[in-house]
Amino acid sequence: MLTRRIIPCLDIDNGRVVKGIKFSNLRDAGDPVEQAIKYEQNGADELVMLDVSATVDGRATALQTVRAVRRELSIPLSVGGGVRNVDQAIDLLQAGADKVSINSAAVLNPGLLRELANHVGTQCVVLSIDAARQADAEGWEIVTHAGTNRTGIDAIKWAHSAELMGAGEILLTSFDQDGTRSGYDLALLAAVRSVTTLPVIASGGADSALHLLDALEAGADAVLAASIFHDQHTTPNQLKNQLAQRGIEVRQS
Repeated sequence: MLTRRIIPCLDIDNGRVVKGIKFSNLRDAGDPVEQAIKYEQNGADELVMLDVSATVDGRATALQTVRAVRRELSIPLSVGGGVRNVDQAIDLLQAGADKVSINSAAVLNPGLLRELANHVGTQCVVLSIDAARQADAEGWEIVTHAGTNRTGIDAIKWAHSAELMGAGEILLTSFDQDGTRSGYDLALLAAVRSVTTLPVIASGGADSALHLLDALEAGADAVLAASIFHDQHTTPNQLKNQLAQRGIEVRQS
């Protein structure tokens, strides 16, 4: 059985780690290099770094931040935010990213995913899906530009098409649960799991090992969290120990 991954997330704004609720009311959460070092030492399997203002500001992810983190990090690093073309993705990979995450640009140009896969390999392409519950109907819709743009695109159909478009993995974030520490959107996870064989990283709402367990049982291959790590509520190793006690296979130091 494959081990399940615990992945801290660094949301970056102007070179600092930030955290908010539903992508807004951002507060400072420290230096990205210092946080990356701490999380690796405390058992993180991977690290996700997202430049949360890059798309809104119409710029690319700051490469110097990626390089600075990569110099101190030995675990896999996935980077996203503001990636609009193959050249920008290659720049991130050359700066030290192992995978590149695409959200808004893929919605505007779905062909970008296949183009990226052809240039850098499917294993390097992560489709980041930010999904919000639809106000007037059942289901979820894609939101882009840090949650400011509701697209009306069905999130489950979008996830179903991800593999054909060239993605190698899905980072699935519940806009409604983000930063709330009230648990992952398990219905969203299960719905996405039912339409794709790609690895799915659950994101948005984690507060405890029980929440992580619920997400893994709902179909996630990996679980991402931010607030509980930034606020020193727990560590990846502590969560792994609790998951292992419940029969979940995890990589332990």
